[in-house]
Amino acid sequence: MSEHELKQHIVSSFDRDLEGIQAQILKMGGLVEVAIHDAAKSLETRDEELAEQVQKGDMAVDALEDAINEEAARVIAMRAPTAIDLRVVLTVMRMAGNLERIGDLSKNMAKRTTVLSQMSPIGTSTASLRRMAREVEHMLKDALDAYIKRDEALALDVIERDEDVDQIYNTLFREFLTFMLEDPRNITSCMHLHFIAKNIERMGDHVTSIAEQVVFLATGEKPEDARIKADRTSSDATLTQDIEPE
Repeated sequence: MSEHELKQHIVSSFDRDLEGIQAQILKMGGLVEVAIHDAAKSLETRDEELAEQVQKGDMAVDALEDAINEEAARVIAMRAPTAIDLRVVLTVMRMAGNLERIGDLSKNMAKRTTVLSQMSPIGTSTASLRRMAREVEHMLKDALDAYIKRDEALALDVIERDEDVDQIYNTLFREFLTFMLEDPRNITSCMHLHFIAKNIERMGDHVTSIAEQVVFLATGEKPEDARIKADRTSSDATLTQDIEPE
């Protein structure tokens, strides 16, 4: 094999490796989209069986993250990618981390379904939470599409739409406070519902991070102006706490 043929073989092998990693990240993204949808649906319909499926399905998301990271590390070590190709590999690894966190947050959301199904509904909160989750789900779909197309404009649009998620969260936060003040018997339910709302709001943050990685991949630079968060409740100790995936 000549030197030219060897170089062509190495490039071809790297391209195949890259295609494999990118296929895995898109599969992972699809699973996470379903997890968001099903977790919100199980809450609204009080479907404990569906909630259990979401929790079990998180194992597949975790396994894909591990596989992506292992393959990406192997590609970096074996192929010595160029700066542009390395940017792709690193972007995929960061995206996998964000997707794994969204999967964890969806799982935590599903865990609350069993508890809340035993309690009286609080206004129209579950419908509002599902609307909020649906927006995050659509944001994630568009962020993944932006990744496939290397579409900077679409990625920036996703980043801007996170403000809508924050606004829904802020409205729900105020509603939960009102319900608790009106009747102390609502406190437990509202605490669970707030936990869910905060988890969905954080899903939006992780989707925003994915979109920012797409902008970096497409342009070589991060978005110029970081959006100021519209979540105004983080300093209020009444309900808000640092919620970590369980």
